[in-house]
Amino acid sequence: MAAALPIFAGDNGLSRYLDEIRRFPMLEPQEEYVLAKRWREHSDSDAAHRLVTSHLRLVAKIAMGYRGYGLPIGEVISEGNIGLMQAVKRFEPEKGFRLATYAMWWIRASIQEYILRSWSLVKLGTTANQKKLFFNLRKAKSQISAFEDGDLRPENAAAIATKLGVSQQEVQEMNRRLSGDASLNSPLREDGDGEWQDWLVDESSSQESILAESEESANRRAALALALGVLNERERRIFEARRLSEDPMTLEDLSTEFGISRERVRQIEVRAFEKVQQAAREGVARVEAAPRALRLTPPPPTPAPAPARV
Repeated sequence: MAAALPIFAGDNGLSRYLDEIRRFPMLEPQEEYVLAKRWREHSDSDAAHRLVTSHLRLVAKIAMGYRGYGLPIGEVISEGNIGLMQAVKRFEPEKGFRLATYAMWWIRASIQEYILRSWSLVKLGTTANQKKLFFNLRKAKSQISAFEDGDLRPENAAAIATKLGVSQQEVQEMNRRLSGDASLNSPLREDGDGEWQDWLVDESSSQESILAESEESANRRAALALALGVLNERERRIFEARRLSEDPMTLEDLSTEFGISRERVRQIEVRAFEKVQQAAREGVARVEAAPRALRLTPPPPTPAPAPARV
């Protein structure tokens, strides 16, 4: 995938780019399969380049759906292309589905992560519900004609929360964030000297609590990392996609990816979870026991001082 891809240039960059990517031919299923095998088994960069360029139109189509966030469409498409290349690297043609079906998830994820990084100087948050609200709140508000300034009316917030499967508080908080960033140096009143930052209260935990929580979290992460090592590649992929992802994949999506039934995916998930639980319990015991063993080990004897030289 070392060959260069088309890029934006000039004021008419978008239309020129779209004209250029239309020149790349679409691939027939058998041709796509052969190219994917050549890339996967022989690292054929020409085959990978053809797979990527034949799907640039898919990236552009998906990227156009994210034009309402005030970011340069060229950068949005570029991020989508990165997602496409990641999909090509991981695509397994033997599973029996087309590259476009697999790639669209990588393309959307790459674009959404870019928008979340770039849209505001203040980190918006990356939980599944926050992402869902960020990318769907405007549309949900327009569907119920909720165009009021400030906080949403309770009935509108309740309707949106029900539609998106989140809490009303999360709806109101994201609506405030999407209303624009405010400077902490803004004055409280036009005739006053005070600023909004003067009223900020540090509610964070003490350094001792933070250190204790950090050590406990590190122990858990270490135990989980060890536990994941007991899974094979398929079990780990399904476990991470279902249990560790902020936006878990459905059984249907994973059954398509692996070419197996949804029930089989569920069985593998349950088995992997049980294996990880057992390995994690053993790992936590080892990690917590290690410091005690070190403390019980007697220190080395102190060497005798060297005799003074006359």
